[in-house]
Amino acid sequence: MKIYDIAQEVFGCRVFPGDPSPERTIMMDIDKGDICNLTEFKMCAHNGTHVDAPYHFVNDGKTIDQVDMDRFIGYAYVAEHEGDITAEDAEKILSQAEKCDPRAVERILVKGDATMTAEAAKVFAAAGIKLYGNESQTVGPEDAPKEVHLIMLGAEIVLLEGIRLESVPEGVYLLNAAPLNLGGADGAPCRATLVEL
Repeated sequence: MKIYDIAQEVFGCRVFPGDPSPERTIMMDIDKGDICNLTEFKMCAHNGTHVDAPYHFVNDGKTIDQVDMDRFIGYAYVAEHEGDITAEDAEKILSQAEKCDPRAVERILVKGDATMTAEAAKVFAAAGIKLYGNESQTVGPEDAPKEVHLIMLGAEIVLLEGIRLESVPEGVYLLNAAPLNLGGADGAPCRATLVEL
């Protein structure tokens, strides 16, 4: 069984422009005579590899602790794409996933420097997928992410952002992207993994 760690290391992770970077403070240090090593950290809920709950852009949407766990864990399809994802591209990705394993259509991960368009977001929303993931720190154009977020989060599609898929071939996997249980939060970091089937 092969397991792919597709999460970024937190303290060296990429952050969305304008977001604070994670900070680590050593509270206790055995080398300095303390009884144990103890770390304190401070970070944004959307640093590194993380998931967006609907509440991130939809004010009456579900917070991260209200989202069903089956959205984060289950079969997923990894597709490779570069550039803008059009509606036609989205249909093709869904079709490829369906051919490989119908169970994988619910969770789509895109490998590469890909940007979701509003038209593609509408295709994924209409298909009723549970989760969409990408390597960028945001879904949609970095300078105008709102429209795509509203379409997808409005359809209660969980967004898994900042994943690392460079070593993962296209195909079907078992995804675990369970977030930290942050009550009332708009998102949360996660240690996302893919298990080869």
